[in-house]
Amino acid sequence: MLNEERRRAILEVLNSQGRVLVTELAGQFQTSQVTIRKDLEVLHEQRHLHRTHGGALPARDGALEDPTLREKEQLHRKDKLHIATAAARMVKEGQVVILDSGTTTTAIARALRNFRNLTIVTNALNIAAELAGTTIDVILTGGTLRKNSFSLVGPIAEETLRHLSADLLFLGVDGFDVPHGLSTPNLLESKVNRVMVEIAKRTVAVCDSSKFGRRSLSMIVPTASMQEVITDRGIPKSDLRALRKAGVEVTLV
Repeated sequence: MLNEERRRAILEVLNSQGRVLVTELAGQFQTSQVTIRKDLEVLHEQRHLHRTHGGALPARDGALEDPTLREKEQLHRKDKLHIATAAARMVKEGQVVILDSGTTTTAIARALRNFRNLTIVTNALNIAAELAGTTIDVILTGGTLRKNSFSLVGPIAEETLRHLSADLLFLGVDGFDVPHGLSTPNLLESKVNRVMVEIAKRTVAVCDSSKFGRRSLSMIVPTASMQEVITDRGIPKSDLRALRKAGVEVTLV
């Protein structure tokens, strides 16, 4: 296989899987890890991908990039399912749990469907629909609908949340730059998320490793506001060390 052919193939794998690892690519293309590393460096310089320790992620999106929920559902499916399973293990009967909008939190909602005594507070229409017909009590915030994310935002959503209290918040994010904090491309969404953090006794960030090292337009809260992070093992080692140094518990799936 010619170099250019292999590099195009690497991008196809990246687009379908959401990330690539040097070891796996070397086996798949039957070449050395040195060659794969060189391929990734070239593709990084051409801005086709973002080079990370041991592999690569898709090229970083702009701070205003705001893909639809359906587009996000196609990415990192296995990682999100593993994260959702780990999150569900943290939940106990009788608790009040906030689920932010997003595909990872939607996976968590599905993992919680069999609970019998649980209250879910959410600003996501699709999450409320997922839980309809179960024995779970669902409180929907109300607010102005964001079509991209099926989420409700604005003053009505914020005011509803301020009258509530919760045991746990599972917060999904678009960007997680550990020194900077957690962020989202939408200003109104970030304001709702901040109120969620304020009213929850424990906040758990739930995101696949592709979100690390990224910044979106609007910061939600600094990293120190998190008590725990659930992510996959592709998280950059430097970010993992920084989180633990900051006193944030990290669960790897």
